[in-house]
Amino acid sequence: MNVMTTIPQPIISSTVHVNHYNQLLTTLSAASSLSHLKQVHARIIRLGLDRSNSLLIKLAVSACTLSSPSFDYALSAFYQMHNPEPHLSNKLLRELSRSIKPEKALLAYAKMREKGFVVDSFSLPPLLKASTRIPALSEGMELHGFATKLDFVSDPFVQTGLVAMYSACGHIEDARMMFDKMPERDVVAWNMMIDGYCGNGRYNDVLPLIEEMKRSDVKPDEKIFSTVVSACGRAGNLEFGKAFHEFITENKVVIDYNLQCSLVIMYAGCCSMDMAANIFKKLSPKNIVVSTAMITGYSKAGRIDDARLIFDQMTEKDLICWSAMISGYAERGQPQKALQLFDKMLTLGVKPDQVTMLSVISACASLGAVHNALKIQSYVDENRFSGVLPVNNALIDMYAKCGELDRAKQVFTRVHRRNVITWSSMIGAYAVHGDAINALDLFHEMKNQKTAPNEVTFVGLLYACSHAGLVEEGRKIFASMVNDYNLTPKREHYGCMVDLYGRANLLKEALEVIEQMPMAPNVVIWGSLMAACRIYNETELGEFAAKRVLELDPYHDGAHIFLSNIYAKGKKWENVGEIRKLMQNKGVVKQRGSSRIELDGEIHEFLTADKNHARVDEIYEKLDAVVSELEVAGYTPNMSCVLVDLDEDEKTKALLWHSEKLALCFGLLRRKRGSCIRIIKNLRVCEDCHNFMKLASKVYGIQIVVRDRTRFHRYEDGVCSCKDYW
Repeated sequence: MNVMTTIPQPIISSTVHVNHYNQLLTTLSAASSLSHLKQVHARIIRLGLDRSNSLLIKLAVSACTLSSPSFDYALSAFYQMHNPEPHLSNKLLRELSRSIKPEKALLAYAKMREKGFVVDSFSLPPLLKASTRIPALSEGMELHGFATKLDFVSDPFVQTGLVAMYSACGHIEDARMMFDKMPERDVVAWNMMIDGYCGNGRYNDVLPLIEEMKRSDVKPDEKIFSTVVSACGRAGNLEFGKAFHEFITENKVVIDYNLQCSLVIMYAGCCSMDMAANIFKKLSPKNIVVSTAMITGYSKAGRIDDARLIFDQMTEKDLICWSAMISGYAERGQPQKALQLFDKMLTLGVKPDQVTMLSVISACASLGAVHNALKIQSYVDENRFSGVLPVNNALIDMYAKCGELDRAKQVFTRVHRRNVITWSSMIGAYAVHGDAINALDLFHEMKNQKTAPNEVTFVGLLYACSHAGLVEEGRKIFASMVNDYNLTPKREHYGCMVDLYGRANLLKEALEVIEQMPMAPNVVIWGSLMAACRIYNETELGEFAAKRVLELDPYHDGAHIFLSNIYAKGKKWENVGEIRKLMQNKGVVKQRGSSRIELDGEIHEFLTADKNHARVDEIYEKLDAVVSELEVAGYTPNMSCVLVDLDEDEKTKALLWHSEKLALCFGLLRRKRGSCIRIIKNLRVCEDCHNFMKLASKVYGIQIVVRDRTRFHRYEDGVCSCKDYW
């Protein structure tokens, strides 16, 4: 490394050269494109001013600040300089360190060392800033060593840069060590250290540090408090957020507008919406960022109507705000409202981005309406989202959940550069449609294409095996996950194995899986075993599983109903009454069956024994007619599906008035023979409805597709795609 010396600039010998020099500086400042800069560069060379370091550094900096910057060209110009003075080199380092490619600053530094360019103490802060932004620990440590060697480490700007660098790289102890060595620490240094603790999740160290800061006679500024509060919100650390808020109050810190905003965002981010609302009410004006945080917080807390109220009160809305509200509806089980809001957004001329489209596609998948799905894909294709991989992955899932497996395949086929999510989405699509063979074949193709599966891939594969009764194949898949891909099974995978064995009436093996799990089984796993016991009338084990469910969730309606049904099957109506009374005292209500059907782009929803539809009389007349025709074809109501103490006539009505039967009859009123009727049900299809749908598909010559809580059933000519294994 050269010692620091003064490098003389070339002597400009004439007034003409001075004029050219000044003119070139002005032209460089006004340059707006790389081609323009290259023209100026050529002129510099022609005029013999290519040894003017000040012109070349201006050229390099200008290349960095273009609307489409060319960092490589900037570095090329920089490397042509003749041992520039540090203050010139530092201009470029500063520009590169705050650019979209901070790593270029470190590249320039390496070349400076190689060419023997002079580096001074002012060179290090931008280089450390670049190391912080990437983050690059090894480069940052090398800079630390270089600073120590040249005695630059005592510079407070260098020290602050080192604190920030070590914090960003996760070496918080090294950051604190550097911080403690600083003889003088300004508010920026304190900010860096506090921000470092927050960024590394060391919240317990924050308050003591602020107390130490106060003792050192450095007054905390509003940025520090906002930094800490914002970090709590990002981490979802409500406990510390509240404690810090109390600290602010007790120390009589003036809560200005920015800090108010940070507190609202923190509480909303932690879903503490009453606290957020109290501060939000006092906030004036209510800016878009804070209002959007309130919408997101209310949505996550399940208070979607409150979120919509905030949304409607906003005088100005940006895309992020629209996306938050659409996402809220999509994630809180109100897909129709999500799609309606999306249509309104388009009407107002707001263009969606990828995030918005993913929420809209998710809403469409949840709704399961083919008309909407086709409309969404048309928008995707017309607005250049069809080349976006996450959007295509979401479309595969959407079509699968809308019962359009062939369209899901078409989207999969058009994606040439697939990632693990693409493959897993298509495997999951086959699985939910009960097509285990194609799911497994696709897995083998995925392996041949050298795409490593992940945990989600194996959930889809195990699910497919479970719903097709492929026990041995499921065992091999589970073993391969552990042995071939070194993936640690999660609860979802153990749950699939319990379901695999349970559906196959291997209840002992299912229980062994639960007992050997390395983590505690959850409600879903015990519920899966309980459901298998119900199917195979395994009363004792089923009662044991139901009680485990209630230990974990005392308000679980399914476990209460299962215990009630055990007694009902044994005609122990007194015990059934006790269970029902217990449910009433707890406020536990059995989830009511509901079914949706899409006709001509409109969604119609039916509840069990529904009387609210505009054509209710026609629907029940049609139901009577359908039952009569199906009875001729061999249909007999399966009274074992009604496990309540009713007389035979009431049992028949309770069975025939299931929501999917009402939806089917409404579809028959509106559809022609040979067409397809699509129904989405919130619960598992019962045995009676399953037989009813099979016979209806044969008698009326139609295809019926039912999506229940776990899978699809495609009924055609008296046969179901599940092969009566569901």
